[in-house]
Amino acid sequence: MRSNLLLSSFALATNAASFNPLHHLAGIAPTWKPHNPPLDTKPPAGCNATKAAYLVRHAAIYGNDFDYDTYIEPFVEKLAQSAQDWTAADSLSFLADWTPPNEEAHMEEITRVGTNEAITLGVEVQERYADLKPPAKVWASSADRTVRSADGFITGFTNNHREEIDLETVPEEENTGANSLTPYKACPAYSSSYGSDQSITQTYQKVYTRPIIERLRKLAPSFNFTRTDIVAMFELCGYETVIRGDSPFCSLDLFTPAEWLSFEYGNDLMYFHNTGYGRPLSPRLGYPWVRAVTDALADGSSAQDLYVSFTHREVPPVIATALGLYNNSDFSGANNPNLTMPSDRINYHRAWKSSEILPFLTHIAIEKMECGAEGYHDGDYYRVLVNSSPQPLTECRDGPGESCSAGEFLRFVDERGAQFGDFGVACGDLDAPGNLTLYE
Repeated sequence: MRSNLLLSSFALATNAASFNPLHHLAGIAPTWKPHNPPLDTKPPAGCNATKAAYLVRHAAIYGNDFDYDTYIEPFVEKLAQSAQDWTAADSLSFLADWTPPNEEAHMEEITRVGTNEAITLGVEVQERYADLKPPAKVWASSADRTVRSADGFITGFTNNHREEIDLETVPEEENTGANSLTPYKACPAYSSSYGSDQSITQTYQKVYTRPIIERLRKLAPSFNFTRTDIVAMFELCGYETVIRGDSPFCSLDLFTPAEWLSFEYGNDLMYFHNTGYGRPLSPRLGYPWVRAVTDALADGSSAQDLYVSFTHREVPPVIATALGLYNNSDFSGANNPNLTMPSDRINYHRAWKSSEILPFLTHIAIEKMECGAEGYHDGDYYRVLVNSSPQPLTECRDGPGESCSAGEFLRFVDERGAQFGDFGVACGDLDAPGNLTLYE
């Protein structure tokens, strides 16, 4: 009995010690590689990458306008006006001399950490495709944070010889239709607040913050913690880390692993309804990029071997839905993802985890390989990578390393187009360009 208790205590301590809050911060998560499923990130034996296309979210920023205005700024102002004595407030005692890391003047700007991470990504992609022809051009939507992220990438890829690659900025305008790196901005049917304002999201916030509020009010009775204060504190863990390198808000003495998982799930609900399977519009926004890069990779006479583009956090998840990735309903026999994301409790077995799908600098790639692997026909195969980790397609895994043979992949993309290739209809703008032609 005693040995069982010791083993149980050891397991609990090990689980707590291995839990990293930074991996559960949804869209505020610093760049990381989940490696889920744990398939080899290198091409399978007998295969070599011959082309690839990457879509990259911008690197870490000081703050998102919505997060700052809705949660962080009100919390910081309330903190400055509070008469609470924090010195004896246990896990909150750091607030006695804590100073805010982000100011309104720097909102949406890339941090130094973010710049360095963009440079590192450039180095990693160059090393991965060292045998391919370097790209003549990299694309970025026209926002400052995406352009600076792309510039950092080019710096790393070229070992600071930035003149070797042209950076083409793509306007973020409402009249571009699908011919843009920000198609959601050119879609009248899309609303950025959809998901954030959903009652289902706020309902779950109230569920998981209630016990936290009660606990923290006992430590600091005069502060009167609220739901939005709690969300702000979770978010500050991420933003302060990408600004200063670490944050006391990340301490497991402040929030338990279970509470972090609740915060993550609340964000998963938001993104699920904003840019995920909870919104039928999502795959229709993501499909034009899938179609465009598939055509570029399949074209033997295309101008580049490597296509890299930078955008905002809304785009990688809609591309994931267009490809059928991270679908909670896979293999269930019933395609009803909405039932898989309840608002009153966590679905711990879900595939849709925003911390894995859209951390800062998240990148989704389609990689073309030439294979002569044992047990498979010689020829071309495709696979999808998310943050460098292979993500097998549910409907096509007939190749080495769970890849998809060229013929089947092209058929798969055509079938997805038959389902989701109606950008203009879905967006309510029949005159809008329905295709992405940047790479032609």
